[in-house]
Amino acid sequence: MKPSRHREAIVEYIRDQAKPPDKLSHQPRLYDLAKRLADGQPFDDDVLHAAAWMHDLGVFIGHRPEDPAELAAWDNVAYAVKQVPELLRQFGFPEEKIPAVTEVIRTHLPSAKPTTVEGVLLKDADILEQLGAIGILRVVSKVGRDTRFVTHGDALQALRRNAEFLPAQLQLVSARQCAEPRLRILKAFLEAAESEAAGIGLE
Repeated sequence: MKPSRHREAIVEYIRDQAKPPDKLSHQPRLYDLAKRLADGQPFDDDVLHAAAWMHDLGVFIGHRPEDPAELAAWDNVAYAVKQVPELLRQFGFPEEKIPAVTEVIRTHLPSAKPTTVEGVLLKDADILEQLGAIGILRVVSKVGRDTRFVTHGDALQALRRNAEFLPAQLQLVSARQCAEPRLRILKAFLEAAESEAAGIGLE
């Protein structure tokens, strides 16, 4: 089946805006994973697709502040919630579904409480993206270019927090099952890094 024009427009826009370039692969992975987590449960695929592709708009270079102090206080979710409705209108997205998309984006963080099926799917999928091999790659790639990750030690600390706190935030049984092998990979990596650092630490 040929994708609808608004889906093509959303993907084309994000492919153009996702900077640095490694920010892009998260979107299609997230959408695919969220669909698989549904495990037969009905959901609005238009809403899930739009939210998965648009939720990180505020983290892209050109959308976020460049000043380090402003960036440290930046609310990328609030930015996306504000910007996404008009963009979706430009793409020909169904007007009546736009509030549902922004609600999913608003509640996709681990600390949030989703109010819709699509919100739960996206939140759990986004948590899973922070675990396992993918989670390691996403954090380590930010070392030296993100104010939160000056050293590799900062990356390890973030990964430890992910391993300790994120699994408990998963709501779906399918997501918790998916988390188990990812968590084993993440914990094995952390143990290996700590062992190889021999107590000296990582810079």
